[in-house]
Amino acid sequence: MKIALVNPPWSFDGSIYFGCREPHLPLEFGYAKALLEAAGHEAEIIDGQLFGLTLDEVRARVGAFAPDLTVVTTAPSYLFWRCAPPELRVPMQTVAALKDIGGRMVGVGPHGSTTPKAALRKLGVEALVMGECEEVLVRLADSNDWRSVQHVCTWAKEGDGDEIRVNGGPAAATFTDLPALSWPDAWVKRHHHHHHRFDGAPTGPGAEMETSRGCPYHCTFCAKENFRDGYRKRPVPVVMEELDRLIAQGIEYVYFIDEIFLPNQPLLEALAERRIKFGIQTRLDLWKPAMIELLGKAGCVSIEAGVESLTVEGRAALDKKCRMGTDELSERLILAKTVVPFVQANLILSEGDDPAFIAAWRDHMRDNGVWANDPVPLFPYPGSPDYRLRWGLPDDQAWERAVDFYLTHYGRFCDFQDQTPKPLPELEDIGPMPLKAAE
Repeated sequence: MKIALVNPPWSFDGSIYFGCREPHLPLEFGYAKALLEAAGHEAEIIDGQLFGLTLDEVRARVGAFAPDLTVVTTAPSYLFWRCAPPELRVPMQTVAALKDIGGRMVGVGPHGSTTPKAALRKLGVEALVMGECEEVLVRLADSNDWRSVQHVCTWAKEGDGDEIRVNGGPAAATFTDLPALSWPDAWVKRHHHHHHRFDGAPTGPGAEMETSRGCPYHCTFCAKENFRDGYRKRPVPVVMEELDRLIAQGIEYVYFIDEIFLPNQPLLEALAERRIKFGIQTRLDLWKPAMIELLGKAGCVSIEAGVESLTVEGRAALDKKCRMGTDELSERLILAKTVVPFVQANLILSEGDDPAFIAAWRDHMRDNGVWANDPVPLFPYPGSPDYRLRWGLPDDQAWERAVDFYLTHYGRFCDFQDQTPKPLPELEDIGPMPLKAAE
């Protein structure tokens, strides 16, 4: 079977989207392609964002490949599944453009994982994968009857009207047995972006990888209840095999997309043997001073450190399970800055945090070279404990409800957000679409 894996030509106009706008390697499709080919299928990734394609050009490439099955993602990369654009405008447009030439149509991503019925209706595909998609796509390619495949939302049997069948819950990939990925030279050469790097201008390509997936913590703001939840580590030799391929292709920087890059001495020692710079997101309260020093020696040039609140009570309300006080956290951040060129302390708007204390603390961090953002409210993503505590389990109106709440309650936005975001129905109004996939 021929499978097209399509990353749409993304546009974020009018969206509350928090993520980076630059292209990133579509890791989920990289894994899916490797597993599909190992199972005897032919797979091709068509990345509208990385190659700067128009929708017509995406259609032309899909048409030239002539797939039996086309997969469209609803988030730009695994890196942004936890903070995806709430609207499905671009994936809906992409599905509509490919439906008559793409064969059977499948959606993957955070929307179908959290609100499968609503996403199925909006996209108009034949099926949606719920949860991490790489292993489930192989099962779909191997099966004629998708209603028998676990972790899939699809239409019920013909003649049952618009009834939808949800088969099981979200999938969690084994992950630890995934192969080292290999990207074409042309892809790597086009990857100019160095995600979350601020220590200097790039002189060569960048890339993204993951050394682990999931997180052992369950902070209220993190939308990972339906994917990338349980913590898993890739074997260090596999990580190094993938990294060495990228280094041979000329990259100078890699961003590890791990939800939480935890201390891992064998991994850091292996990284230290290579001339590579990298960035991570982590919690420095989990790092001892000696491991922070090793992190710097290994080549880390960027740390995005979750602090979130400056009070013990605030961090407890976010369920961070942090055992350090604010003074000790501050010392760890300052220590990290002595060995890593860029250290960022992430703050979110938390009830009970004193604005004057926040301003003074940010000044103290700046005086020591640590950048701390002006706290802004986070979006209550469906699939996060925050959403569930507010409204219960996500229903078919979950994304609309969350956007309406955000637009109604908050009057200012991050400098990297659209400053005039629109309600979801307005964003997703792309004209008439058939509900079902090609019949």
